[in-house]
Amino acid sequence: MTDTGTDTVRVRLDVAYDGTDFHGWARQKGPQAGLRTVAGVLEDALSLVVREPVELVVAGRTDAGVHADGQVAHVDLPVTAFRQRSLDRPESLVRRLSRMLPDDIRLHGARAAPDGFDARFSALSRRYTYRVTTAPAGPLPVRARDTATWRRAVDLDAVQAASDVLVGLHDFAAFCRYRPNATTVRDLQEFRWRDISSSAEPATYEATVVADAFCWSMVRSLVGAVLTVGEGRRDAGFTGGLLDERSRSSAVPVAPACGLNLVDVRYPPDADLAARTLVTRDRRSPVNGGGGASE
Repeated sequence: MTDTGTDTVRVRLDVAYDGTDFHGWARQKGPQAGLRTVAGVLEDALSLVVREPVELVVAGRTDAGVHADGQVAHVDLPVTAFRQRSLDRPESLVRRLSRMLPDDIRLHGARAAPDGFDARFSALSRRYTYRVTTAPAGPLPVRARDTATWRRAVDLDAVQAASDVLVGLHDFAAFCRYRPNATTVRDLQEFRWRDISSSAEPATYEATVVADAFCWSMVRSLVGAVLTVGEGRRDAGFTGGLLDERSRSSAVPVAPACGLNLVDVRYPPDADLAARTLVTRDRRSPVNGGGGASE
């Protein structure tokens, strides 16, 4: 169990949500404080259970409209909550919160975190999928909330070739929205497409995108860039050329949020968690890489 002091216990939470009706993961402040967010809903529910304010730390801060099947967060809860609030163990939170959370959020796991665990900084990689159709009729009604529409047909072989060029340790500044003092170097470990078309869902494709971390809007920008190559609007060298740029490129379209889903966050063995956290917190230089996670 993570040592957070004598009066708290760190709990790992495994969360799924339909992001359609949320303004992203992070609780908003200032004029936007009233917007509905995933963290806001979860933190409010947890605070009611433990009767103290709580704050979540998350593996990947998803943008408005982005979904998650495999989001991971942690929270430091007072030990007294488990003694006084009918919570015999962290797993009890699933039972309690299932009666409080709305239908578009599901807490499917809660357990005491191992020593050294940090939902954000201990992560080795994040895996996203992106689902998109180029069919003139758009997605099936039952898939309209998780499948994006791309208005032009694409050559999937050209899309894959444009994606292959991007795999590796690169500066992805051309694909990232600017954030002060944030590095844009990432290790893109996988960018693979497959045709999932059927008679009911013609011209439908799914990308798997894996990296150590992602910049703000990076996955959707990667998808948008390679789809423009696939439709013939950009030439085969377009994506490779973007790796030479050091600021956000206006030539890169951002694919719709609804097609994106955070499906998995991978962590090292428990014995290596603390060491991984130290490595990730040691911010990489522009040459050697980057840390952090957002999408």
